[in-house]
Amino acid sequence: MIVVKIGGGKGLNLAGLCEDVAALLRAGQRLVLVHGGAETTDELAAALGHPAQYVTSTSGHVSRRTDRRTLEIFEMAYCGQINKGLVERLQGLGVNAVGLSGLDGGLLRGTRKDVLRIVENGRQKVLRDDFTGKVEQVNRGLLTLLLDNGYFPVLTPPALSFNHEAINVDGDRAAAAVAAALHADTLILLTSAPGLLARFPDESSLLTNLSLADLGNAHDYAKGKMKRKVLAAQEALQGGVSQVVIGDGRRPEPLRAALAGEGTKIEG
Repeated sequence: MIVVKIGGGKGLNLAGLCEDVAALLRAGQRLVLVHGGAETTDELAAALGHPAQYVTSTSGHVSRRTDRRTLEIFEMAYCGQINKGLVERLQGLGVNAVGLSGLDGGLLRGTRKDVLRIVENGRQKVLRDDFTGKVEQVNRGLLTLLLDNGYFPVLTPPALSFNHEAINVDGDRAAAAVAAALHADTLILLTSAPGLLARFPDESSLLTNLSLADLGNAHDYAKGKMKRKVLAAQEALQGGVSQVVIGDGRRPEPLRAALAGEGTKIEG
């Protein structure tokens, strides 16, 4: 079992990814795809007059400020445009894809944060109207039902809180939770970089082989969104996934390249 996560950025090779998925499925490989879509959400939010805001937590992680209107726009982009675009593309390649959000069938569930503690202009603030959280439960039975009957799941945030509210969750960490729940052999995180870089943005500083123990120091040099991928890799390996590959989603055959050893391979 392989779980693949890809963002929705314009520079990523979504066509190549879908062709890889189709080829691997024909070869008998079991796969699940999880996607993001921050760039498309930002564009839609700006067009609708509610521009995106990003906040930095006290632990240094950057995330989307998700008030109720932002959550609605998030759903339009993730669950609508991007998810159905991928399903359409995959169906055209003979893949019987089914697009689901974390809300559907209680697929991804977690706790909505009561407060979000952020740092703004050097001062700590507390946000109380934010709809964010973390995936804590995965409906493995639903995914297994689909996989066993020949369907290919294409998954996306948001998740469902235990109080039945939609919540924005990090896609990489959601993919890690899915991989752990399905006892996947491999989690592949495709991004707009060749992998984890020791000296960002110097692509010649690619780190090719790491262990779970090595990730303890990775937060010192992982920059921006790569911090989330490092955290997702840790959670997946701690959840029993054998290996995580952070691969280049821009290249031809991005999925098959990652499986062939291109990128950063991290083993537990």
